[in-house]
Amino acid sequence: MYVHNSHDPLYREPAGPARAGETVTFRIRADAADEVVLRTWMGEERGFAMERVEHGFWRVKVEIPHTPGLYWYDFIIYQSSGQILRYGAPEDGLGGEGHLYDTDLRSFQLTIYDPNFVTPDWTHGANIYQIFPDRFYKGKTASVDPRTDRPMHKKWDEDFFPNEPKVNGSRECWGGNLNGIREKLPYLRELGVDVLYLNPVFESVSNHRYDTADYTKVDALLGTNEELTALCKAAEEMGIRVMLDGVFSHTGDDSIYFNVRGEYPGVGAAQSKKSRYYKWYTFEHWPDKYRCWWGVTSMPELRKDEPSYRKFMFDAKQGIVPRWLRAGASAWRLDVADELTMGFLRELRRSAKAARPDALVLGEVWEDASNKIAYDELRCYCTGDTLDSVMNYPLREAVLAFVSGELTADALVRVVHHQAEVYPAPFLYSLMNLLGSHDRARALNVLCGKECKDMPKAEAAKVRLDHNEYELAARRYRAALDLICALPGCPTVYYGDEAGLTGTPDPYCRRPFPWGHEDRELQAYVRAKLNHHRESPVLQTGLCDIEALNSHAVRIRRYMNGGVDALGRPTGEHSEEVFTVSAVLK
Repeated sequence: MYVHNSHDPLYREPAGPARAGETVTFRIRADAADEVVLRTWMGEERGFAMERVEHGFWRVKVEIPHTPGLYWYDFIIYQSSGQILRYGAPEDGLGGEGHLYDTDLRSFQLTIYDPNFVTPDWTHGANIYQIFPDRFYKGKTASVDPRTDRPMHKKWDEDFFPNEPKVNGSRECWGGNLNGIREKLPYLRELGVDVLYLNPVFESVSNHRYDTADYTKVDALLGTNEELTALCKAAEEMGIRVMLDGVFSHTGDDSIYFNVRGEYPGVGAAQSKKSRYYKWYTFEHWPDKYRCWWGVTSMPELRKDEPSYRKFMFDAKQGIVPRWLRAGASAWRLDVADELTMGFLRELRRSAKAARPDALVLGEVWEDASNKIAYDELRCYCTGDTLDSVMNYPLREAVLAFVSGELTADALVRVVHHQAEVYPAPFLYSLMNLLGSHDRARALNVLCGKECKDMPKAEAAKVRLDHNEYELAARRYRAALDLICALPGCPTVYYGDEAGLTGTPDPYCRRPFPWGHEDRELQAYVRAKLNHHRESPVLQTGLCDIEALNSHAVRIRRYMNGGVDALGRPTGEHSEEVFTVSAVLK
């Protein structure tokens, strides 16, 4: 018998990630072995002879490197027959129980993180609510939109304009704004919200504002800089933090910085090579051929290594990152964080923490954030020097598939165990555990099989759920919410999901909030779950055990370890909560 299970503290102690310089005990069961060597790799290959202990186990204690990063290991097993065996990790990259290899061995991963890595206390297990500002609520504002190229809906409950050439879908607006969000703060607090994550609010030509025109100004359609500060202040007085969306990998071509149409005062990079912003971009042929985000020419890519751009972003007095934290925001969510260099992220983190020590820096990373391959570089975002945490898309996919009966309970458990194995507790307990977002079909559509992601937009606009489809989706959504409220991290609700909004992918996942037409039953369920989560210390920072009861049910236990939580802090709490969540089959 040959067994090593990286999810089990019997085989690796302490379990999970390790602090730099810590001593870790590795064990493997190898009954028929004559000798076992632990092989490791972190910049250099090393071997550690293991000692035979009781019951067929072999053990070695290793002082791991003092430098944060990824530490890889596997086992070389020597038998008396002269045969040499190699034992490594499962091929799916999720850790757990490994197996013998003949070729192409995969090593186990141990994440080594900075012993001083901490994340803000207010983020651990916080309830997050994501808002697409144009579609939440329209309040009175002191500003007037100077643009005439953004068609405005006259009625809040209108659907999208017909798909006609004269209507640019990225520019049609409903007029939701910051003061509207401020007016609805009592609703959000009653719902159980701790953190408001706002999609971009800075000046832009589009309704989504991921093509920034001016980082120093709130978009006039949303309000004024002063109204953003007023929203942050009013929210914080209610115990709610505001997280802004930082789009720092690219700008809009119609912006102060690029100014392709000359609509802004000053000289942009597309107008002159002498522009102060020229070095911010990479031109292959000036001015009409340049690097841009995923080939979208309206979003020219920024050079993250350009000193003048970094100074603009991070300068302690005038930089964009500290400026908006001082103006009242508590956090930055970084758009396409994996397209920002590690050096840029490190400087951004330092800038944010200097301006506001309890600031959160959270990244959009769609894959495993402990070993993401980006631009041919292996990147680990959870060692304590770049991101505080990330949007948890792998868990989203697993949860939605599990409650729909498309993923087994064992497979879901593996995902949860893997994240606990590779993410340090400060990172794990700050994960944004989302079900819906602005760039995916509505969760209710996904949960009844009407995601329609490959359908032409003209057809996708017409998709509606019938009564039976909606009822099935709502039951599954409740089960999915049960899961993310029971697991470590931050349960996240996309605006309107709690009210029954449906929609296929962008833009139809961005319909206006259905004020006066909410699904009251679903809304009440979400409110009860979030408020219970907010009031339960054990759900916020308690340890977590999860097991599969059968193919379609899991059991989750949250508890304190002798009055100490998962972050090693004494809490005085000795309570526990146990949940059973089952898939909702047709």
